[in-house]
Amino acid sequence: MVETIYGCKWSLTVYQLLANQINRPGEMVRSVDGLTTKVLNQCLKKNVEFGILERISYHEVPPRVEYKVTDFGRQFMGVLDELEKLQRTLDSKR
Repeated sequence: MVETIYGCKWSLTVYQLLANQINRPGEMVRSVDGLTTKVLNQCLKKNVEFGILERISYHEVPPRVEYKVTDFGRQFMGVLDELEKLQRTLDSKR
């Protein structure tokens, strides 16, 4: 799971967007140069399947979809933060 999520270069970007209250797919695509709808949807789908994100669908016209981080997702992101700290420590020793 970690390899799949961390291997997707857009997952970390999506987490940053969600932290900045950007939780709608259209907004995400408009906020990040180079991010396409197709790639974003694949990334979001993987994160939902792993239980990191939750997809919320509102029955409105036009349809509205939002994503939010689950409790498990917050724990997972904490692990990623710790991995990044370890990497910085290793890099500073070289």
